[in-house]
Amino acid sequence: MSVPEANGADPAALEVRIMPMRRRHLRSVLRIENQVAHRGWSLGLFMSELAARDCRIYLVAKVGPEVVGYAGALLAGDDAHVTTISVDPRWQGRRIATRMLLVLARKAIERGAQALTLEVRASNEPAIQLYRRFGFVPAGIRANYYSDLGEDALVMWASDVRSADYAQRLAAIEAGLPTGTEIEEVGW
Repeated sequence: MSVPEANGADPAALEVRIMPMRRRHLRSVLRIENQVAHRGWSLGLFMSELAARDCRIYLVAKVGPEVVGYAGALLAGDDAHVTTISVDPRWQGRRIATRMLLVLARKAIERGAQALTLEVRASNEPAIQLYRRFGFVPAGIRANYYSDLGEDALVMWASDVRSADYAQRLAAIEAGLPTGTEIEEVGW
C-alpha cells in the first residue's frame, strides 16, 4: 500500500489503522507531542501510563507505517477520563481524532465506563466541537489549568454512555466517517 502525503491526502481515501499504543510507538508519539503540546508529556510519563494497562487505554493511529495520532484515557470507577488526544499537525482535518475518540469511547464502555470526562483549552474550538459531537457538555471551568499558557480549561462530561441512545450516537458518528478505518483488536 502506498502512503498518501499528509498535505494532499483525501480523508475518504485514507487507510487509518487504530491499535494499542506500545513502547515502540513512543518516539513517534513524542515527536507529535512536541509539536502540538504547550507543555508536553515526558517519555517517563508515557511509560508509566502504558505500564498501568489495567486502568488505562492508550492507542495510536497510523497511516501506512507512520504514527499520525494518539489518544488515551484513565479508568477510575465508573468514569473514563480522556487524558490526551493529539494528531500530527500535517494530518489534522482528516477525521483522525474522530476515529481515535470513537475507538477510545467504545473501549472505555467495554471496560465499564458509565461516563466520559475531559478538560480542553477553553479557546480550542475545533476540539470542543468534536467533543460536543460525542455528547460531551460543559460542566465547569478549571481556572488557569494550562498555567504555562495562562488559559482556563473547560471541563466536559458525556453521561450515560452505556445507554442505547449513546450507542446510536456512536453508530451515527461512525456512519459519517470515510471508509478505511481498521482497528487492531489484539492487545487491548
